[in-house]
Amino acid sequence: MTRHFQPACYIMASARNGTIYVGVTSDLPKRAYQHREGVADGFTQRHGCKMLVWFELHATMEHAILREKQLKAGSRKKKLALIESTNPQWRDLFAEVCA
Repeated sequence: MTRHFQPACYIMASARNGTIYVGVTSDLPKRAYQHREGVADGFTQRHGCKMLVWFELHATMEHAILREKQLKAGSRKKKLALIESTNPQWRDLFAEVCA
């Protein structure tokens, strides 16, 4: 299957109001799968961040990286509010990005 380059900024979570991770990728379905399956060593594997709870697609990788930096510089409260604004049930959005 051929993937298309699609820059995205995203948030993974361990549970509702649990540990959260902000990341950036050019292939969101693949990256979210890696987090879910724990195949990538690092923060998300150690903290069980397996749920994709928020994402934003961008026209360029530069824009996605700028958004990631903006989110990482913000408070946890702002990140939680961002998730709640579009995903108040904290549903795992993995199926939506893989459809």
